[in-house]
Amino acid sequence: MRIVQELLFVIAFGIAVYLFSLQVRQIRKNILLGRDTDLSDQPNQRWKNVLLLAFGQKKMFRNPLVAVLHFFVYAGFIIINLEILEIILDGILGQHRLFVNVLGSLYPVLIGLFEILAVLVILGCAIFLIRRNIIKLKRFASHDLDGWPRSDANYILITEIVLMCLFLTMNAADQNLQARGVEHYIPTGAFWISNNFASVFHGMSDSTVIGIERGCWWMHILGVLAFLNYLPYSKHLHIILAFPNAYYANLEPKGEMENMPAIQHEVKTMLQPELASEAPASDVIPKFGAKDVQDLTWKNLLDAYSCTECGRCSAACPANQTGKLLSPRKIMMDTRDRVAEVGQNIKANGSFQDDGKTLLRNYITEEELRACTTCNACVEECPVSISPLDIILQLRRYLVMEESSAPAEWTGMFSNIENNMAPWKFGPDDREQWIQEMNS
Repeated sequence: MRIVQELLFVIAFGIAVYLFSLQVRQIRKNILLGRDTDLSDQPNQRWKNVLLLAFGQKKMFRNPLVAVLHFFVYAGFIIINLEILEIILDGILGQHRLFVNVLGSLYPVLIGLFEILAVLVILGCAIFLIRRNIIKLKRFASHDLDGWPRSDANYILITEIVLMCLFLTMNAADQNLQARGVEHYIPTGAFWISNNFASVFHGMSDSTVIGIERGCWWMHILGVLAFLNYLPYSKHLHIILAFPNAYYANLEPKGEMENMPAIQHEVKTMLQPELASEAPASDVIPKFGAKDVQDLTWKNLLDAYSCTECGRCSAACPANQTGKLLSPRKIMMDTRDRVAEVGQNIKANGSFQDDGKTLLRNYITEEELRACTTCNACVEECPVSISPLDIILQLRRYLVMEESSAPAEWTGMFSNIENNMAPWKFGPDDREQWIQEMNS
């Protein structure tokens, strides 16, 4: 019987890992559809960002209570899953509590700490469910989350509660079986939480308690493997991608926009005509801005997959808070949806076949883009170093420079800059005269 269980476990584990690897490879391909960009500078600062922003969740602690609750869930997910290593090895080798002999008296202490974290995870997830579904905080009640995104968040929170309850129930049954001296359930010492509930099983037969313990063991590990394969379809992929995204965060000063060399030269030539001969020789006509996801950088697409959909960016966006259509969170969700669609297109056809859609207009409208004030509030607030603004700027650059599409107010300013080398409707001589008049 034990051999059958080992075989079933190995098959289930192998299938889960294989399917997860397929999804990871597809997501990697999707991200690499973006343009190349070099983000390898300042490695020390980048590792510092990983430690402070990804591991330490520095930005989350602007709201201490929520940060502590989130840290419980985060720490529980990371640390408790160390216990999954023992379960996996037990399943493959047909053992039970494999690490007891290795860790000795330290074993019940570690399990006890895991159980405390499990309780904190349950508490944190319950509070988050209340915030989302009963209190209905504004950023969680937004129409951005209508449909699947709102359900996705609830499913994950409920799943984490169920997994932690299975873990605690499994341990409580195990403690009861240890007290009975049942074969295979070797003494480990008392677990801090579950030992207090072991008496619940006193009136049950050995076979019933073993069935409960084994049932919880199987449901727990199969739930973890199912969760593993659910991650690539969920916003909770940020659990993994937050770390590389923090490493590759833009280290330039906030508000500093990337110049295109071809445009920069044109402006310099306008100001200093003698520089015209220094134009870089190239037969390739540059494409200005981005129309679809292939025109964005791979970092933009990594941002999209790393988005937690927490809504802090939209809550800080002045355009969004004054009722305009723009929502930085929706910008990231739309980008992720579009790159996933393009990836499936390429997978089905071998190469991208025009589907009559683009990120611009089919997903993100001109009205959304023009509402942005480029204040960088969304970038500043994001806990995992995402920049919705960079995507907005690239799409807006395409509208203006490739399609000459801009509001009349912008067109007037552009004309003034072209003719007068300043946003105002006054030539250089008039401006100098105005300065003299002000100084007189």
